[in-house]
Amino acid sequence: MQDYQLTFIELALSRQALRFGRFTLKSGRESPYFFNAGLFSDGEAIAVLGRCYAAAIVRSAPAFDVLFGPAYKGIPLVAATAAALFEHHGRNVPYAFNRKEAKDHGEGGTVIGAPLRGRVLVIDDVVTAGTAVRESLTLIRQQGAQPAGVVFALDRQERGQGEMSATQEIEREHGIPCVSVVTLADLIEALSQASDGRTAISDDQLTELKAYRRRYGVS
Repeated sequence: MQDYQLTFIELALSRQALRFGRFTLKSGRESPYFFNAGLFSDGEAIAVLGRCYAAAIVRSAPAFDVLFGPAYKGIPLVAATAAALFEHHGRNVPYAFNRKEAKDHGEGGTVIGAPLRGRVLVIDDVVTAGTAVRESLTLIRQQGAQPAGVVFALDRQERGQGEMSATQEIEREHGIPCVSVVTLADLIEALSQASDGRTAISDDQLTELKAYRRRYGVS
């Protein structure tokens, strides 16, 4: 495990962005855990989160020219990531995000910030069916740019309608890599090895998490 991955898990637990219990997903599955990036809702949280994204990008992401955050949750994520890349890695990269609806006055259009040119790396929170990501990839191509990849906070590594996960489907359909700060496998590893109380959950919760992965997970 990388330090930034443990930092992310600790942050998610402390802000209750990562919770354990009984949660019904859009798919109808009953999940023993739930992730909500909207609860990273203070200055410290978004700053730390940006550092975690930046570290994952430096370690694993492909080359890119522009960062893009899909509305709405991707907007603060892409800004925090761009700031962290500059402050902690010396990389000054442009970023952009979109409106849900096109503006017909002022500067107009759907994209705000830097022009989408060259290779564009998408910053998002978590992937379920992958619909929102596909919309972002279409928008990037419509602007004359090329998607470079997608970076998520959490990859649930969970099967969709077929045998592949949503991230695997995106990689296959669009020929781009998907990178995550942590995966479900990382989460289970960290929680299994926790001994300092900062990332620990109950034995029953951990057992349910492992069982869920065996039932629905992909490698």
